[in-house]
Amino acid sequence: MIRAVIFDLDGTLVQTEKLKALSYARAVQQLLELPEPDPRAVEAYREVVGAAREIASQHVMERLGLEPALRPLIARYGVSQPWEILTTMRTAIYNAMVADPQVLRDNQWPHTVAFFHLVRQQGCQTALATMSQRREALHVLQALGLEGELDVVLTREDVQHPKPDPEIYLTACRLLGVSPAECLAIEDSPAGVRAALAAGVETIAVATPFTRQGLQAAGLLPQGCIVEEPQMIVATVERCLQERNRTFGSAKEG
Repeated sequence: MIRAVIFDLDGTLVQTEKLKALSYARAVQQLLELPEPDPRAVEAYREVVGAAREIASQHVMERLGLEPALRPLIARYGVSQPWEILTTMRTAIYNAMVADPQVLRDNQWPHTVAFFHLVRQQGCQTALATMSQRREALHVLQALGLEGELDVVLTREDVQHPKPDPEIYLTACRLLGVSPAECLAIEDSPAGVRAALAAGVETIAVATPFTRQGLQAAGLLPQGCIVEEPQMIVATVERCLQERNRTFGSAKEG
C-alpha cells in the first residue's frame, strides 16, 4: 500500500527547468558578450536536467568549452573552480527571473499540483525531494501555496550525494517513517528516476519537453509508467499501480 508520495520540484510541480535553461543561456551570453542568449547552453542543460547545480554547471562549461573564458575570473568571484563562476552568474540571473511569485505560478504544472492535493486528501503523507537549494525551493513552494502542505522537505543541502544517488529518497522515507516499498515517487528526469528506483521506490515519470527524449532513451520505466500528457497523470498513476497490485492508503492505516 502506498502511504506517502515524494515529489520532485523542478519540471515536476513547476516548469522551472526551462527557466533554468534560459538562465544558463543568458549567463553564457553575458560571459562571451554575445548578442543574444546562447541556444547551445539550453541543449547542454537539457542533457543533465534534474542534476544538482554543480553537475549541471560543469557539464555546460565542458560542452561549450567555457573554461578559458571563466578561469581568468576566479579571483574576482572568489571561487576555486571555473564552473563555480558559471553557477554564480546563472543563479543571479535565475533569481531575478523568478523574483516575482506570479512568474512561478504562471509556470506551474497544474495537473501535477492537482494530483498533489488529491493524494493529500486521500490521507497520504507528502514529501519534496529536490536538487534545488533550500532558499530556491521554499520560494517556489510559497509561490504555489504548498509550503505548509508537505510533511518533509529535502533539498540539495540536506544530502551529501545528489541524484541519481538514492540518498535523498532514502532520507525522505526515513523521515516520513515509511519503507521505500510504501512510497511513490513523482519525477520528470532520468536522474530523478534513477535515484528513486535505486532507493526501491515505485516511480512515475512526468515527461516534459526537456525530459521526454531522455526518459525514452534511458528505458528506466515501462511506457505505462510515463505520463506523456499532463492531464493524464491520475489515470497513469492508477493504471501503473493497478498493474502492480498497489493502492493508496492513509498514512494512519496499518
